[in-house]
Amino acid sequence: MKNIFLPEVSNEIIERINHIKPDSQPLWGKMNAAQMMAHCCVTYEMAYENKHKAPNVFMKFILKTFIKDSVVGPKPYKKNSQTAPAFLIKDERDFNTEKKRLIAYIKETQESGAKFFDGKESLSFGKLSEAEWNVMFYKHLDHHLGQFGV
Repeated sequence: MKNIFLPEVSNEIIERINHIKPDSQPLWGKMNAAQMMAHCCVTYEMAYENKHKAPNVFMKFILKTFIKDSVVGPKPYKKNSQTAPAFLIKDERDFNTEKKRLIAYIKETQESGAKFFDGKESLSFGKLSEAEWNVMFYKHLDHHLGQFGV
């Protein structure tokens, strides 16, 4: 798994994002390019902002027990896999706005560095190691950039 905290990896991801255009079509799935970028921003919103409601104790137990390994583990996501409700983007979004937001989050994450995330509490999964945060960030971006053929 590539390390999203390294400048060269973050720059590579940003370069891939820059190859996506507002009218780029996905190879699978229902989201358009702007919705996909908004969807990818949710991971960062949960890491940096107090914008999303934390799951209740029971749901957090379910997420940690049954979902966490698929999100922070190395196994790639399956195409058309189900996502959490907070990640569903059904309304239309402005492509340039979402693209700028996503790139800004990627840059902030790289500049904050791995140590900032080591032991940081995840809204859904509890405390994660820097390696788990890396996998979560990188794998999700790589999956959706691949969805758009970049």
